[in-house]
Amino acid sequence: MRNLQETHLNRARASLRQALSWYGYLRKSGQLSSNPELVGLVKPELEALNSTLNKLDSNVIKIAAFGLVSRGKSAVLNALLGDKILQTGPLNGVTQWPRSVRWQPGGKVLVELIDTPGLDEIEGESRADMAREVVHQADLILFVVSGDITRTEYQALLELRQAQKPLILVFNKIDLYPDTDQGAIYQNLQQLGTGHPKAKPLLPDEIVMVAAEPAPMEVRVEWPDGRVSYEWETPAPQVEELKETILNILNREGRSLLALNALIQARDAEAAIAQKTIDLREQEAEDIIWQFTKYKALAVMLNPIAFLDILGGTVADLALIRALARLYGLPMTSYEAGKILKTILFSSGGLLLGELGSSLLLGLGKSTAAITSADNPSNITAFAGSAIAQAGIAGYGAYSVGKAAQVYLEKGCTWGQLGASSVIQEILSQVDQNTILYRLRQELGLKL
Repeated sequence: MRNLQETHLNRARASLRQALSWYGYLRKSGQLSSNPELVGLVKPELEALNSTLNKLDSNVIKIAAFGLVSRGKSAVLNALLGDKILQTGPLNGVTQWPRSVRWQPGGKVLVELIDTPGLDEIEGESRADMAREVVHQADLILFVVSGDITRTEYQALLELRQAQKPLILVFNKIDLYPDTDQGAIYQNLQQLGTGHPKAKPLLPDEIVMVAAEPAPMEVRVEWPDGRVSYEWETPAPQVEELKETILNILNREGRSLLALNALIQARDAEAAIAQKTIDLREQEAEDIIWQFTKYKALAVMLNPIAFLDILGGTVADLALIRALARLYGLPMTSYEAGKILKTILFSSGGLLLGELGSSLLLGLGKSTAAITSADNPSNITAFAGSAIAQAGIAGYGAYSVGKAAQVYLEKGCTWGQLGASSVIQEILSQVDQNTILYRLRQELGLKL
């Protein structure tokens, strides 16, 4: 299992290095730097790719705690740390900004615990947005609840479950409930995730009950001289089960989680680069597509030989794709090549069907009309009609190929050898059934 995790890490590193190498090549070749506006637009994504690779190399697992105000997120993290490092208090919104603390449980795995502001703070929308941004960086999420689940809390949980990250639901303040109620609470919590059509009930290792700051208890003290007094004592935090659950997950699949999260971030960054590039150069691309559409239609119309129509049309389509790829500066992967090839074949097939159709309707095709026009001048009219029909088919085919190329260049940049989406799929196909990653396969696979 450890060897497989190392393989996943190495594959993720190779994928990110390939992406950075490609965009570095574009800068050196002038394709990226020749457009200062585009350089500025994609700078955040390029920085994100660099920081993601650095995160992989540092081998630090990030665990972020989320929840509404007064649920005890900071207290839970303090209990895990064994020290009151993060500020807690009775007032709402004690945590104003995300704060990170290093934790090395068992002296083995290095973890970064991230405390976040409450997701429902009054006049705290900017802080809530910042908390959601932490989700993007986190490898594992702790969602802390206590007491009855509110509608806002339920919605926040569903949103987090769609963030493509493993999640542990932490029920805090369990010391306030009698043992007879705890079983019912657990069963209710299991069903919380099923609000999403594709979601399933939470598994046992996805729900943990804790008491991060147990309420003080009155204890009876009997003294040697027979006196009896009552004092208030605060029990020790009850977080051992949570700590053990986290450690089991990290030992079993921590490096795979790290690799998968890095690849998801890289995939999103590359997709954003592609989207921004295509949006910025939309008019230039449209001009190129229409230019090739007119040239192809004209060439097919004037050419008298059907076979050359199809061959020339295919060459024109390939030249159009190459022109668009050069304009965008996006990598051409096997994913795009395969999809676009189908579109080209459809375009060529349209020309062939057009030639056959003209033969059936007119009794002779464009090629035949051209050959026999010297003997029968009336065939020139047939040739013209067939040529115009073929030109229309060719022009439509070229336009379809150009539009398909735009889509596949944008969507396919993360596929291909060592593409982020390809490696994500590879990792998900290898995870063990006993891992928390296994239950994410369907959710992650749907968003590839």
